[in-house]
Amino acid sequence: MKRELFVAVVCLTMATGLGVGALAPGATPAGAALAAGGPSVNPHTSGRGTSPIAVRTTRITNKKGPCGTIAPFSTAYTHVVWIWMENHSSSTIIGSPQAPYINSLAASCGLAANYHNISHPSLPNYLAGTSGLSLTAIQPFTPDCAPSRSCSTSAPSLFGQGESWKAYEDAMPSNCHPSDAGPYAVRHNPPAYDTSLLGCSSYDVPFGRLGTDLKSGSLPAFSFVTPDVLNDMHDGTVAQGSAWLGKTVKKFVKSSAYRAGKVVLFVTWDEGEGGSSNNCATNTTDVGCHVATIVVSPSTPAGITSSTLFNHYSLLMTTEQLLGLPLLGSASTATSMKAAFGL
Repeated sequence: MKRELFVAVVCLTMATGLGVGALAPGATPAGAALAAGGPSVNPHTSGRGTSPIAVRTTRITNKKGPCGTIAPFSTAYTHVVWIWMENHSSSTIIGSPQAPYINSLAASCGLAANYHNISHPSLPNYLAGTSGLSLTAIQPFTPDCAPSRSCSTSAPSLFGQGESWKAYEDAMPSNCHPSDAGPYAVRHNPPAYDTSLLGCSSYDVPFGRLGTDLKSGSLPAFSFVTPDVLNDMHDGTVAQGSAWLGKTVKKFVKSSAYRAGKVVLFVTWDEGEGGSSNNCATNTTDVGCHVATIVVSPSTPAGITSSTLFNHYSLLMTTEQLLGLPLLGSASTATSMKAAFGL
């Protein structure tokens, strides 16, 4: 049985602001067309136009997908989940026949089509995304170094702002493991670099704990999920990563917390590839600065695409807003993703 959802898309000037139930400027129900190879929103527009108010009502068919099951802005989320994949620009993921699950998810949930990493390589993005560290402040981490006195930070992070948290690390041999081990890469595990963080030995755990926590209803307020270097597409294939995401995302959307309207999940990539710039947060011309980001929540309209410029600082800001936490570093000046995706 198909369920039909009617979504009113309201385009407002920046001066008017957004009312309750209105979608943000730059947000359109175009995800399904994008994934199917049809016309898409220009990913290099800011979505901050000053055109007169226009209202358009669009019918979206929701085939029992995980998104669009409740009205936008109609719930208070108490759990935020991040899943970070690796080293692929948006153009190699969205529309790729090697990523069937990812594209089906983007078409049935929310796609941030103008989303950017902060810099290169991996570790600077993980630390910027979780701590709000500036481009200058992440430069010491550009060698993708292992945790040490010279490769660590005491900056406050999203881990331990007072909320409950866990990092679920695929293939990690022991809690808060400080060095590479097989397909586990410590550079993809930001809590291991935070010298001011309490509880890394307790809450930075192997990935296998995720299933237990979901079944027992003990999912923390913030969950950071890291695949190993085969499953995250760094060393493995796009097809392998898409299949791993399919299994993992389904665990969340089938959970009682998600079905109760309490969980929002973000899938993103740490950085793109093939470009030349290391200053990526607002760079809309360098292919290595543009990554796909998918928003999965019950209140996110099915198939919505936003062309507003977002980046990892936006993700941090949005998460802190949802969980009622102070804004860290560059998150304080970022653009929130809440309005664009009905959160």
